[in-house]
Amino acid sequence: MDAVDRRILQELTQDGRISNVQLAERVALSPSACLRRVQELERTGVIRGYRAVTDPQHMGRGFVAYVTVGLSSHTKAAQESFERAMYVASDVIECHNIAGTFEYLLRVESQDLASYKRFHTEMLGTQPHVSAITTHIVMSSPKDERR
Repeated sequence: MDAVDRRILQELTQDGRISNVQLAERVALSPSACLRRVQELERTGVIRGYRAVTDPQHMGRGFVAYVTVGLSSHTKAAQESFERAMYVASDVIECHNIAGTFEYLLRVESQDLASYKRFHTEMLGTQPHVSAITTHIVMSSPKDERR
């Protein structure tokens, strides 16, 4: 990957719907050369896809929290069971297995505090092997490049 590829990725990250002609102009390539580079980035898996970026507030998910979760058992079966449960939990937007004091870091988006409490009590708190839950409520996000 060279500087031109990185520039293409930077432009596509900012606007995934940009036309190939506009992209080519911004990175100083011909449209055909630009298209070949984009297709190669897609073929090699550097670009994994394109998606719509939604506003959680408009989607009825304005309450955002990061949640650390500790497990009482560190077996493969315990981890896989927890990960399966988080995969199907609609409030869980991200689930990361992390190193440190806790085993997992979740990004949770809910409608409001009451709906988060339901998730915390009825879903997360009922998972076998969950021994610790710490919630960090997002007050604001001065920088969030995913949005």
